[in-house]
Amino acid sequence: MEKSETFHLGYIAKLHGFKGEVSLFLDVTDPSQYKDMDMVFIEIDGQLVPHFISSLKLKNKGFAAVKFEGVDTEEVARKLNRKNVYLPASMLPELQGKEFYDHEVVGFTVIDKDFGTVGTLGAVIDNAVNPLIQVFNDAKEVLIPLGKDTVQKVDRSKQELHIVSPPGLISMYLE
Repeated sequence: MEKSETFHLGYIAKLHGFKGEVSLFLDVTDPSQYKDMDMVFIEIDGQLVPHFISSLKLKNKGFAAVKFEGVDTEEVARKLNRKNVYLPASMLPELQGKEFYDHEVVGFTVIDKDFGTVGTLGAVIDNAVNPLIQVFNDAKEVLIPLGKDTVQKVDRSKQELHIVSPPGLISMYLE
């Protein structure tokens, strides 16, 4: 499977116990949606390698204790430590309206209600207290707070993200 056909689920944060179990950080909005996974891809030396899950127990703050088939020792589990974990993009339910997956809108044109075209969305920075969208306008970076009313429309067919930003914010960056 190619990386472009997947989405980043999280990463192996640390070992969990002494029998090959690991602590997987699920970098997603609702970790409980992934409690029934039976397989993930782990990036090892630039390749996505399938790993089958024999047990998964959700913990707090986005962590899960995971036991992979064939990973039965601390030594084998240590080789997975700090590795990125992916799932096929086809496993994501399709979102409608103003809802979007962070990876889905990267590359979209960002259009502000008052300012007009701001630039190209580079990333969604998912800070817990203050999430942001990072937009590039030529060589200039614009950071826009991603509040609950910021996004007005997600036009997937035109790859546009229509927003309302705080008055004067974009001008401060670009003018």
